[in-house]
Amino acid sequence: MESQKPVFSKILQQNKDELLIIGGMVGKALSKAVEALRKRDMAQAHQIIADDAIINEKRYYIENQCIELIANYQPSVSGLRVIVTILHIITELERIGDYAEGIAKIVIMIGDEPLLKPLIDIPRMNDITIEMINNSLAAFIESDSKKAANVISMDDVVDTLYDQVFRELLTFMLADTKTIGRATRLMWVAHNLERAADRATNISERVIYMITGKMDETGASRY
Repeated sequence: MESQKPVFSKILQQNKDELLIIGGMVGKALSKAVEALRKRDMAQAHQIIADDAIINEKRYYIENQCIELIANYQPSVSGLRVIVTILHIITELERIGDYAEGIAKIVIMIGDEPLLKPLIDIPRMNDITIEMINNSLAAFIESDSKKAANVISMDDVVDTLYDQVFRELLTFMLADTKTIGRATRLMWVAHNLERAADRATNISERVIYMITGKMDETGASRY
């Protein structure tokens, strides 16, 4: 069993590297989706939708690798905790990719219809969400519970921005019922970003569990 440790460590590191690749992909997908909304770039929106299949494939590849690690190498408790964390993280990242795909579909739905209002808070939500994703993955790689906790605290900022967007768009709808369609579509975009931030929070909570063996159930499992 000792002779298998270098192989186990090598494969585990490969999975971590692949995880970071997926993280980068979903972050870019979110960024490109909001950019496509701002520019009304239909081609980019269609590309985001197509690229989501690649994210899904990578998710299942890592999942299969993790299953083989468990089956073939009988990892220690600490090693098993890392593998289980990876399995949770790839699920969260795949869902974030789905939210980016959802925004791209909304862009296509909107088409060349004028936006109801300038995009101010939505891009801010997007920037913070991407930072949360990146920092949560860094916390995982570095086994840094403090960095993970900081990510969790950032979720409140995204929630505040989402509430602000919601209230502003609701005001438009109440003032003029003809704006309901356009306002609703922007609400969907903001909602997808808010959910993506929740997924990044889930990742950080799982990282803390990996490090400490304790799960904060007051904020866990945001769906």
